[in-house]
Amino acid sequence: MDGNLGGRLKEERKRLLLSQHDFGVIGGVAENAQGHYERGERLPKSDYLMAIRRKGVDVLYVLSGERSHMSADDLTVEETEVVNQYRTLHEADQGAIAQITSSLSRDA
Repeated sequence: MDGNLGGRLKEERKRLLLSQHDFGVIGGVAENAQGHYERGERLPKSDYLMAIRRKGVDVLYVLSGERSHMSADDLTVEETEVVNQYRTLHEADQGAIAQITSSLSRDA
């Protein structure tokens, strides 16, 4: 089994700030199944992958390690709100936000 797939799945779950339990609920599986997927002990089925995709998971990345190109339709309501708020800021403030998010993502 592909151990990297499990690591990428866990990375996507953490990016969305979800627990294994909550992520499993979204995918329609129990928390222990979610743990098996993340440890690379089992491979997720297509219905699970489709369900987590609808919640913002980059399934192409999970399966292949390659990020897909996102469109505005892929953003959650919260992400769209952040983008809209960002666009109202002055250029200097946008630069500050870019530095903050870059720093936070390195620490994640």
